[in-house]
Amino acid sequence: MRRWGNTNRINGTHNQQPPTNGGNGKGKPKPAAGSLDYENRDNYEFGKYGYGKNHVKLLHVFRDGPLHTIREFEVDTHLKLSTQKDYLDGNNKDIIATDTQKNTVYVLAKKHGIKTPEEFGLLICSHFLYMYRHVEEVEVNLEEYPWERLQADGQEHNHAFLFSPNAIRFATVSQKRNESPIIIGGLKGLRVLKTTQSAFTDFYQDGYRTLSDDNDRIFSTVVTATWEFSTANGVDFDDVWITIKNCIFDKFAGPPDKGIFSPSVQNTLYLTEKMALDKIPQISRIEMQMPNKHYLSVDMSKFPPSILENNENKEVYHPVDKPSGIIYAELLRKNLISKL
Repeated sequence: MRRWGNTNRINGTHNQQPPTNGGNGKGKPKPAAGSLDYENRDNYEFGKYGYGKNHVKLLHVFRDGPLHTIREFEVDTHLKLSTQKDYLDGNNKDIIATDTQKNTVYVLAKKHGIKTPEEFGLLICSHFLYMYRHVEEVEVNLEEYPWERLQADGQEHNHAFLFSPNAIRFATVSQKRNESPIIIGGLKGLRVLKTTQSAFTDFYQDGYRTLSDDNDRIFSTVVTATWEFSTANGVDFDDVWITIKNCIFDKFAGPPDKGIFSPSVQNTLYLTEKMALDKIPQISRIEMQMPNKHYLSVDMSKFPPSILENNENKEVYHPVDKPSGIIYAELLRKNLISKL
């Protein structure tokens, strides 16, 4: 279930007074006092609750003459209503059907187009809060399918695209009535590997340790990152996503001729997050995960030397799936921490 708690809010609350009189509260009456369903109900209260439509698939095509642009998404919409009569009494009068939510996604895409997942999420939140008086909070999750324009004869094709899943972009936008939205951007599935310029040495020594120091190892990980915007004003959300991806590449790989040394995954992760906060003043925090994808050297000592001749500078590794280490951290601006 989605979270509905308070976190840092973005300036610029929209006027969300609806034009409709939805949610009039009429409908099926409460269970009669004394019935088993009604008995002791005042002893309990709701924690998290809400409902919505998951996995709404959408391809948006913008045709500018011969040049076509596409964005494909999978969208989740979740609503929290101001009452719980649908749960308590079986009164459905206030329920905006999940099928209606699906239809809303399609209609808004048709009317307004989709520039970025963050902006489309803001539009969906504003729509539900404006149209329905009894909607208390909206959360929208969007995951983008990674299409890129096909290259043909050295130039970009007008209307043909290549599915290129080197990283998955996603966003979460949530908003309470009369409050500013929370905008989270993110990427996942960014798998990277380098064959040198990585070490792991001088870590804690005790009787449980069996891992030896490694001064030159393969470093591979699958990066997940999320970041929160402190403002939506004047933000180029596409540029932010590209910038953060480039920060990961810069601190993981370094210059193409000599690379950059990593003494640990922890240090690489921190330097990446710091670089992102330095470059993008509109984000207030960033959180990353870098799980280890282990590649262990295959022991060739058991094979006779006669079958391993001419093997210099040729190494064989065995990819190991499980178990694997997980390294993660969240970096926040200090002026934000003081306000929490």
